[in-house]
Amino acid sequence: MASSPPSAKARHSAELLGKEPQLTDLVPALSLIGERLSRTLSAALAHLSGGEPPLVRVGMPMDGTLGSLQSELDGPAAHTLLVLGPAGLPLLATFEAGSVLRIVDRAFGGRGDKPETIPETLPLSALLLLERIETALATALGLAFGGHDDLRVRPQRRDTSLRQLDPFPASAELLTLSLDIEDPGFAPWSLQLAFPVTTLAAVTAAPRPVPSRPRKPRPGPTGEPFASIPIEVTAVLVDMPIAMSRLSALRPGDVLPVAVARSVPLQVDGQTIATGTVGELDDRVAVQIAHAF
Repeated sequence: MASSPPSAKARHSAELLGKEPQLTDLVPALSLIGERLSRTLSAALAHLSGGEPPLVRVGMPMDGTLGSLQSELDGPAAHTLLVLGPAGLPLLATFEAGSVLRIVDRAFGGRGDKPETIPETLPLSALLLLERIETALATALGLAFGGHDDLRVRPQRRDTSLRQLDPFPASAELLTLSLDIEDPGFAPWSLQLAFPVTTLAAVTAAPRPVPSRPRKPRPGPTGEPFASIPIEVTAVLVDMPIAMSRLSALRPGDVLPVAVARSVPLQVDGQTIATGTVGELDDRVAVQIAHAF
């Protein structure tokens, strides 16, 4: 990832944003994020290398500033600015050059040892591998933050100089996490993450989807309130055409020859719901259902 000149940062009104939380308020939240990150980063790095998931140890959150981060470095380092969500809220990942060279040594079949002399400029092989690690780290962070679209993380730019990278104001209050990555049989390597208060506040205050309540099953015809409703069912034994003249001439004692069909329809409000055959049950006329619709 090529370096680029620092871009101007947006300044937000404190009145619109409200009162920012204090560092101490965010320590428990970052500790929880660190626990999740130990799992998500392990899986992301295993996917990157195609091997077994490494052991990721995450230290306790510590406060600091850009100046304190710089003073704690032991030699050259690569600093990656990552941004969070649509607003592009910043966070910082720092890889000491020795750690990156350990990974390169492993990639070429070594045990993960760093050279005796650390170069001021990382070789191209280290930069290409570092770009892949940045992508894996961004994915793991997004999942640790909750995996929502508005909390996705992406790498933006990298530089060996914190001053040139200018990720956030020098006076910004930060909480940092140190991560140690260990693979059995290989020398461990490490990285450090720095979170400004505003970024952490956005992560912890981001809305979470409200779990949907399970829908109550709709009552069926065998359940209340429908089960007790009386329905008038008509069994049509005879359905015959008759001329109007014959119908108007009917008198008591007249006989109409009819033929009862073998299939008797059962109807509700004029709609046929079943058919059956006429029989007898307990000295009563009965209909045995043959088909139901």
